Order: sequence, then C-alpha cells, then structure tokens
Amino acid sequence: MAGLANRNADVKSPLAARAIMSTVMAPSTRPGEPSLYRKVADDLRAAIAAGGYEPGARLPSESELAERYSVSRGTVRQAFAALRADGVIASRRGARRVVIGGPRLQSFGELLSFSRWARAVGEQPAGRMVSVLRRTATPIEAERLALPAGAWIYYLVRVRLLSGRPVMIERTAFPDQVGALVAGFDLETESITERLEELGVVFADAEHVIDSVPASAEDARLLASRPRVPLLRERRRTIDPAGTPVEWSEDRYLGSAVAFTVHNSVAANALSRTATQSGPDEAGQ
Repeated sequence: MAGLANRNADVKSPLAARAIMSTVMAPSTRPGEPSLYRKVADDLRAAIAAGGYEPGARLPSESELAERYSVSRGTVRQAFAALRADGVIASRRGARRVVIGGPRLQSFGELLSFSRWARAVGEQPAGRMVSVLRRTATPIEAERLALPAGAWIYYLVRVRLLSGRPVMIERTAFPDQVGALVAGFDLETESITERLEELGVVFADAEHVIDSVPASAEDARLLASRPRVPLLRERRRTIDPAGTPVEWSEDRYLGSAVAFTVHNSVAANALSRTATQSGPDEAGQ
C-alpha cells in the first residue's frame, strides 16, 4: 500500500485522491445500503470529480483496488463497468482504465440543488440574472402549482454557470408567497433552494421529466451556443413536506457540459418511460 502512490504516476495528486476515496470498505453491506461495487464506483467517481485523476490519467489496477477496498477483482470490474457506462472512463484490452473528459454527471438519486451538486463535483456555482417579474400564471403554471386561474406568481429566468461557464438556463415559476422571498435574494451568487431552506421553505420531493429540445434563438444567445443545438430539458415540479407545490421549472442544459445519471434496480425503480407527443413547446409558459 505504501508504494501505491509512487506506482500511479498519472495521478495529479495521489494523496488528495486517496483522501477523497475511502481507505477500507467493509466486505459486506446492510440491507438498503449500496452494493460493494457501487461503493467503489462512487468513491472513484468522487475522486475523479475532485481532480484527483485528470482526463487521460490511468486508474489503479484491478488488483490494487481490490486490495485497497478488501473486495474481489470481480467487484472492481463491476465498478469499472458502471463508470464506463456513465462515460467517466474508457478501457481497452490489456490496458488500465483511463479517465476521459466529458460532461459533468448529475445524478437523480437524491434531490440536490444546482449549487450543492456543482460544489460536490469540484465546480464553482454562480448565476447570471436575466429577469424576474410578478405576473399572472399561465394555464400550465397554474395547473402545475395547483393554483386557481389568474393567480399571481413570480417568474424567474436565470443562466447557471459552472466555474464561469454557462451550462444551463432555468425558467422557474414560484407561487406568489415563495416568489416574493426569491425576488429579495442575491440571485447572482445565492442558491435559491438553500436560502429558502433557511427561511423554512423546504424542497422535499420532486418529479422530473427529461427530454431533448433544439436551442431557441434566446437559448443560444444565453448559453453562447449555436441555434438549434440539442439541449437536455428537465421539467421539474417540486413540493414541500406537506405536499404543496413550491416551484415549477424548466431547465435547459448544454449536453456537452452536463449529463444525467439514474441508478435503479429490480427492487427499486426510480425511472419510468413516457412516449412523447409532438405539440407546442411548454417553455413559453
């Protein structure tokens, strides 16, 4: 173990990487805990995201990781397979797995704000305000927020940045009471979710619908991209612990900058499929 850092010459900061990764993994899991291979994969993913292994760096060998985590080489191979499926690493026969560059991965395994997720993957979150206004809800907004027709809402448009790079546009409708709080925040630097939590408004549960749309002229201008480039669209309805809707949002991500991951199993499936129907875009709201 003492010589592992010296053997792994492609690691930018071996000590930093291993500080992030767990030094010992228990050989068994309790009911409801992630499987062993998933724990290994998650540790490696966190080390890569934090810069411990740069794009092009080689990961430790199967035998080295098996010894480090007290697991079998088969478990390590499963962890590598999961990372390869997520587009984090590449491999070829007879060679060590190599970290590849690519979009930041955002998991839907838990409900995280953009800011918390960005910090977790080693990026600096920020926002660039486009507009925030108080107006009456459209029929779609009223239905999603469980409001009567003609109710007042706050509508926010903001570009989200990862370490200064524009990667997402959020267009969010808030019920009037919640929106009045949001309008008073510093929306260039503060996380809406975190600030609302401080004021007792908790985002407890969300339903996500994910598809792709071509970038509109406004999207392209805000994201500094080409018109009609494919964007990942996430439509999200979030409720508080009492089941009251607190936001209805449509977020549009650059697919070259952010990708989504969903982990499921035969026992617990968080993913469902819905056939899409062509029709008017809901983005205009």
